[in-house]
Amino acid sequence: MPIPSQTQPRELVGRSPGQLMWRRFKRDRSGVVSAYVVAFFFVVALTAPLISAVYGKSPTATYGLDESGLLNEFGYPVAPNGGVSGRFWFGLEPTMGRDVLTQLVYGIRTSLLIAAAATVLCVLTGVLVGVMAGYLGGRTDYLLGRFIDLLLAFPAQLSFIAFTPIVYSLFVSPEKETPTSLRVLTLILVLWALGWMGLARLLRGQVLSLREREFVEAAKVTGASPWRIITKELLPNLWTPILVQSTLMLPTLVTTEAGLSFIGVGILEPTPDWGRMFAAGAGYYESDITYIFFPGLAMIIFVVAFNLLGDSVRDAFDPRTGR
Repeated sequence: MPIPSQTQPRELVGRSPGQLMWRRFKRDRSGVVSAYVVAFFFVVALTAPLISAVYGKSPTATYGLDESGLLNEFGYPVAPNGGVSGRFWFGLEPTMGRDVLTQLVYGIRTSLLIAAAATVLCVLTGVLVGVMAGYLGGRTDYLLGRFIDLLLAFPAQLSFIAFTPIVYSLFVSPEKETPTSLRVLTLILVLWALGWMGLARLLRGQVLSLREREFVEAAKVTGASPWRIITKELLPNLWTPILVQSTLMLPTLVTTEAGLSFIGVGILEPTPDWGRMFAAGAGYYESDITYIFFPGLAMIIFVVAFNLLGDSVRDAFDPRTGR
């Protein structure tokens, strides 16, 4: 009976595109670190009530007003560095005397909830409209293309500012206070309505080039339905732009939502919000820079980490740029 050779080469094991992408991503240290940072922010947002319970503070309790000796006669924290201490880790909010840490944790929760919901809606709409326009072509492509051009003609920031109060007025009379739930829903709808067009236009161009490729023609010859061609042939080749655009869209919507709250058409008192903290901090920074320091630093870290993550995902999906 022949003895197998010890020098016999090992059997080569193939790797799927997903495995190759994951290997390239793991080699990108900045991408891995950014992924951990982004995951940390989402964990903080999801566990905000638990953090508040363990920390022992409430985002709406006015500690400085309820207890003497925490704020001076001008409403600023008596302790140095904005009242940072072993009891109040990030200090106290001037005038109201609320805990900054719990305000920030719940503010991240509010902003990420709105931005994540709007991002999901924008991606779904962009994929649906972009793929439909590119694959069907003809009059459908023309009509959808003109509709996208019409929406892109609106200046984004001015449209957000103008349309948000209009949507509020459709449901609540001007003399009544707009409920926070309606404000959250309105912000999601406005960000969605004016945020999906860029992805749709990008995917339309991708589909226009893919639908002439041999594998799509072969699927048509075999009698595959349009739905099968789109889901089995086209969409697997569109994951790269979809994921990259999603990772770039979410931090943009976070800053947009914060900007709307900053100018007073987003989330208002007493609901904690990232943008509302910036709006309040703008009036305090000359006498208490600490209050705006922590939400500002958190925003910078979050946006930079998400943008780096988007770049790493793009490099991992594209072998020509992967490291």
